[in-house]
This record gives sequence, C-alpha cells and structure tokens, in this order.
Amino acid sequence: MNLRLDLQILGWLVVGIGVFQLVPIAGAWIHRDPILPYVYSCAIALVYGLPTALGVQPDDRRMRTRDGFVVVTFGWLLASLFGALPYVFSNQLGALDAFFESASGFTTTGATVMTGLEHAPHGLLLWRALTQWLGGMGIIVFTIAVLPLLGIGGMQLFRAEVPGPVADKLTPRIADTARRLWMVYVGFTAAAYCAYRLAGMTPFDALCHALTTLSSGGFSTRDASLAAWSPAAQWIAIAFMIAAGTNFALHYRLLVGRFGEVRRDVELRIYLGLLLVASAAVFWLNGGAGAPGALRDAIFQTVSIATTTGYVTADYEQWAPASRFLIFHLLLAGGMAGSTSGGIKTLRFLLGVRTLRAFVWRLTHPHAVRGVRYAGRAVPEDVVAGVAIFILAYLAIGVFAGGFVAAHGYDPITAMSAAFSALGNVGPGLGEIGPSDTWAHFPPIVKAVLALCMLAGRLEIFTVLVILEPHFWKR
Repeated sequence: MNLRLDLQILGWLVVGIGVFQLVPIAGAWIHRDPILPYVYSCAIALVYGLPTALGVQPDDRRMRTRDGFVVVTFGWLLASLFGALPYVFSNQLGALDAFFESASGFTTTGATVMTGLEHAPHGLLLWRALTQWLGGMGIIVFTIAVLPLLGIGGMQLFRAEVPGPVADKLTPRIADTARRLWMVYVGFTAAAYCAYRLAGMTPFDALCHALTTLSSGGFSTRDASLAAWSPAAQWIAIAFMIAAGTNFALHYRLLVGRFGEVRRDVELRIYLGLLLVASAAVFWLNGGAGAPGALRDAIFQTVSIATTTGYVTADYEQWAPASRFLIFHLLLAGGMAGSTSGGIKTLRFLLGVRTLRAFVWRLTHPHAVRGVRYAGRAVPEDVVAGVAIFILAYLAIGVFAGGFVAAHGYDPITAMSAAFSALGNVGPGLGEIGPSDTWAHFPPIVKAVLALCMLAGRLEIFTVLVILEPHFWKR
C-alpha cells in the first residue's frame, strides 16, 4: 500500500471540495445572503488540504488495488466532513446534523433534517444541490479524470468506485472514460435545466432541481418537493429520473450512434419493464383514476423511489396498504448498474434470479451442466458468487441497521424503511420518515449510524467491508 500517495490524493480531493464551496457565493450574492460561510469553509478545506497535497511527496507513484479502496472510502468520508462546514457556518445546523445532511448530499440519498427550505439561504440550497450533483457521478470518478495530470493511473479507483458485476470501460484509458461520462452527465444536466425553465421554474430553482435530478438525489428548494411545481415540471422530472437511472455508458453509445447495442441491452429492457409494471400496479392498487393526477402521481412516485431519487408529489402514506407494501420493496430496487441510482441495482436482481433458476435446474437435473448466462455469454462463477454475497451483505446490514433504529423506540416500519432508504440512498421512506416528514427526530446516535449506512450504500458495501477487514492493513 502506498500511503504517501493516498494522502496526497486525499489532500487534493479536500482542496477540490474547498474550491467547489466557492460556487454558492454566486447564489448568495445574487440573493443578498451572507457569503462568509462559504469563504470560511473554503479556507478551512485549503488549510488542511493544500499542505497535505503539496507537502507529501511519494517516491513511488504507482497505485495498487488497496490504495484504490483507501482513497475511495476516505475520500467520501472527507467530502462529507468538509461538506458539512457551510451548514455549520450558516448557523442552520449543528455539527452532527450538518454531517448527516452533507453525507446525505454526497451519497445522493436526499434524506434531510432541514425544514423551512423556502426561507433557507440560497447559497446553502445551492450547496446542497451541488453536493448531490458531485456525488451523482462520483467525486472519485471526477478525480480519475484529473489524476493523469499528476502522473497517476486511475484504473484502481474506478474498480473500487464501481465494484458491481460489470465495470464497463468505454475506452482503453480510464481517464477518457471518466471525461466522456462527465460530458454526458453535464449535457443531461443542462437539458434538464432548460426543460425546468420552460415548465415555469425560476433560474435558481431550475438549476438546483437539474443538479439533484440527474444525480438521483432528490434535494429540493421547497418543503413540498416537486409537489410545489406544475404537472409539466413533474413529467419532466419523471423523464430525467428515468434517464439518470439508466447506465450512462448506454447514453454515450446512443449519442455516438451505436443504437443496436442499446436496443439489445437486457438490463435496460428489464429496468424499463419493471418501472412500467410497478407504476401500473401502484396506480391500480391505489384505486385507479379516482383522483385528478392519480396516474401521474403513481408513475412519479414509482420512478422516484425505484431510481432512488426521492422526490415526492403525493403523500403515499395515505395510499392503500398494498401500494405502501410495494413502495417498501421499491426501496431495494435501484436503477441500472453504471447509473447515478443507489439500491441493489437491476443487474444484480437479474443475475440473482437467473442464479436461482440455474440452481433449481441442477436439483432436478443433477448430471446436467447449466450455468448463468447474460447477454449471450456465460457469467463467471466468481461474478455469480459476488452477486449473491452482495445481496446477502446488503440485506444483513439493512436488517441490522433497522434493528438498531427499532431499539431506540421506533416502530418496525419506520425502522426498516429508514435503514433500507439510507442504505439504498433513496431519501423518503415509510412511517415517521414518510414523504411529508424529515429525519430530524432521530437521536444523534441513530443519525450517525444511518449516515454511515448512506456511505456504505453509496460505495456499494464491499469497498467499506474491505477497509474494515483487519488483514487489509497488514503488509
């Protein structure tokens, strides 16, 4: 492990967070809000980051696999810690609540402890949105595009940041991959901004919602979330939430004219099919066309929860019990691998189902050879095992965290939905964290545990588990 190199990279990451903290000054200045909170936050980040980045000069600039896990895990943790400073200096939140809000932002969870957003400082609302936008594609992926300037390769970081079944490289050089994904990401964000403006949002609201839609984040500038905006804005949000939950590699292929590859993608068909079926089921279970906008609300809430965006337009706590039952299970879903969504991901569910089918087949045909296949190819056994272990670890952590919340006096529905909403980076849940509630009522220790669940979920479990393994730190 090259700890000196790791420290240097983490130092530059903290410097980057500090520089981005200057961006909200524009929103604060335009709306005549205080700008000093962001100046102070930037100064502190630079005081800690620059000496580390410039003072630590590694002799060996080779990055190994273990270095990737260290930089990714501690990078997200440091981003959440330094990202909390504007909330503290704005006198809006205490230290722990600020860390919770910051972690929720960078992990694109969208769970909030803030109320009265209409009266919050504009600079702080912009910072909340910006943290989600940065976390959506990943601060680490952004760093990969910058690392070649320092003479450092980035494949290890990409493997640690995207530890799913498929780490899809668009080009032979990972830095080129990161840049092209960011180009697609920025392009979609700009398109969402223009669409929201056409739907009647102010420039500031359109910018904040564009940042938090493409990141599958869900932070809004209103307590009522997207319910405060027109039906046109809600349909626009639906379209871009679906896009954000789609593998960004497919977006790139679509833009360069590789339509056949997009059309043949199995995960894409499953993902869109699940959204369609789940939306229809929620609409039907909730009584069909019994109220104006019922179809739009059913589609919106299904897409929002399934893609882990977390916007709301309706109080689904008032819906039929069967609808709430389905919504709870949508907390586990997530979008496609390679998207900005959280959750288990469609590809893992698909491979899990096919693994189960193959196992049952072997029970009835003990002498037959039948493996798991995807896209016409056999899936390696280590990938199949990795998917099964991931799902097991995901559910185990969620149940443990839910039990921890329940032990502090919360009912089972609130406890389990809070755990899986945090772990899946969703935001809203059921019970006392429903669409009209915040997470402010949780005790400090519960907030800390749920914030760690957000980080573990955003890093897709394995990255954090590797760091916690004692043998990882031995030479």
